[in-house]
Amino acid sequence: MTVSFRNLDVAWLGYATVRIESEAGYVVYLDPGRYGVLDDYYARDGDLVCVTHDHHYDSDAIRSVAKEDATVVVFEGVDASNIDRDVAAVEDLPYEVIRVGEEEHLTAGPVDLWTLAAYNEADGPHTRDDGSLVHPPGFGCGFLLSVDGIKVFWPGDSDVLAGFEQLSVDLFLANIGGSIVMDRHEAADLAAALNPGLVLPIHYNTIDLLSADPEAFAADVAARGVPVVLEDPEDHAV
Repeated sequence: MTVSFRNLDVAWLGYATVRIESEAGYVVYLDPGRYGVLDDYYARDGDLVCVTHDHHYDSDAIRSVAKEDATVVVFEGVDASNIDRDVAAVEDLPYEVIRVGEEEHLTAGPVDLWTLAAYNEADGPHTRDDGSLVHPPGFGCGFLLSVDGIKVFWPGDSDVLAGFEQLSVDLFLANIGGSIVMDRHEAADLAAALNPGLVLPIHYNTIDLLSADPEAFAADVAARGVPVVLEDPEDHAV
């Protein structure tokens, strides 16, 4: 199943990977790859590919989704030398690569894109037992995209941070994995504050660390009067 929302087609492909296609056929991928979610997936139809941080950087997956003339937007902190996986350096990707910080605005083709800070707060609920952070400040970003005038918000791997609730959002890609990111309760509170046209939860149940109950999340969001839909990534196997 692909979710049709206004004039966008949206598919959650697993983990944090989302494909968005506009009515005109412009295709955006968010955080493609890892944990086998794009094994044997070679669409190579992506006009724009966005990567939030090291944990979601997968150079092979980018090559499997990106067109030859794609634009790849990568957070400035992504560094292949710090990643304990076999990935190519960002500067070696054969695409137009744009590095972004936490508070930037740019235009890629017909898409307007804004970046936002994404991190775990030192005094927040998602710290390790020793108090250290899996996602410290400066480690990654989130993305707010305007595709055909429809604003899509992917907060990345983050707590719910001050200011998120003030965003103008039509489609909220809710990170509900919990443990090291916002959990389903926090994401439901944010969904109620944002009051978007649709909520699609992602980034859960890929690995044990991200276990969540999507049906409970959907029921919670729906009870607050916010439209919500669930996707099964296995529906998009290629």
